[in-house]
Order: sequence, then structure tokens, then C-alpha cells
Amino acid sequence: MENKAIPQLYWTLLTHEDWNIHLAATPAGLCFAGSQNQSMEELALWAKTKLPGSVLIQNDQLLRPYKDELIEYFQGKRTSFTVPFDYHGTDFQLKVWRALNDIPYGQTKSYSDIANLIQRPAAVRAVGTAIGANPILITIPCHRVIGKNGSLTGYRGGMEMKKKLLHLESEAVSREGVESFA
Repeated sequence: MENKAIPQLYWTLLTHEDWNIHLAATPAGLCFAGSQNQSMEELALWAKTKLPGSVLIQNDQLLRPYKDELIEYFQGKRTSFTVPFDYHGTDFQLKVWRALNDIPYGQTKSYSDIANLIQRPAAVRAVGTAIGANPILITIPCHRVIGKNGSLTGYRGGMEMKKKLLHLESEAVSREGVESFA
């Protein structure tokens, strides 16, 4: 019988102003950023499905760099993230999530824009499904994807969270100008 190590998944609760978000990381990087004001159950269900057998261990200190970058983002001081990520998804999902990281801060793209970016123009619905499966909200900016007609569309974190994130970025850009953020 093979002796396989039980995967450890470290978690913390980021609390900043009215933001309460569960974060989780493997030793390789951030793998989960939850919805605003959701219970630990959101993380536990994701871990059970995506990393079966993993053990959830609270470790606020280990996740401090992730929390710090997110707080800087909420304060309008950070436009991109430098912490390591540990994506878990299909090859198609990974392509979509990488394309989301190419959407500039304070800007939006449509689902068809993303489909074109990954050279799968007919896969708009599949792109939407992959975006909906993004486990690392905010840091992989799926909130920046809107309908082709400019309308706000679904978001795993809820429409209120999506509006709040887009507003936060829009305010920071208009206040400082994107060039001063680098």
C-alpha cells in the first residue's frame, strides 16, 4: 500500500473594514479567496471538492503576505499581486484564469474578449463556466469580466461584491491615475 501524505491547506480570515474573506494556501501559494462575508463553510466545501482529503489548518502568520497584498488592494494602493498562486483546474480553466490576469486594473473585458484572447472564439459559454469556477476571487480578477453589451453579469462572490470591486478600481484610477500605481 502506498503511503501518501495528506495535503495541508492553510487558511485565515482576512478582515479589513467591511471585508471578511476566507483565504487558503498550499505551500506552493494562494489557492482560494472566498466571497465577501461568507462562512468557513464556503472554503470547507471547496476544499472537499477540489482538494479531497486535505486538512484545513488555521495559520494567520503564514497567510500574512496574502492578507497584506489584499488589504493594499482594498486601500487602492495595489493594482496587481506578487504573491504566488497555486491554481487547481482543468487546462482550459487555467488558460482562462491566466487570461483574466491580463485584464488591466480598472478596465473590463467581455466573455467573448476572453474567448478570443485564449484563441477559442466559439467557446464563450465555456469561458463563462471557467470564470465561474475561479477559486481565487479578486487576485484573479474575474470581477473585471462583463457582458458584451457592458452589463454586469454573474459573479461567484455575488453582484454586490462585483460592483464594489469595480467601483474600488474605478475610484482608485480616477483619483490617482493608473500610471502612478506601478
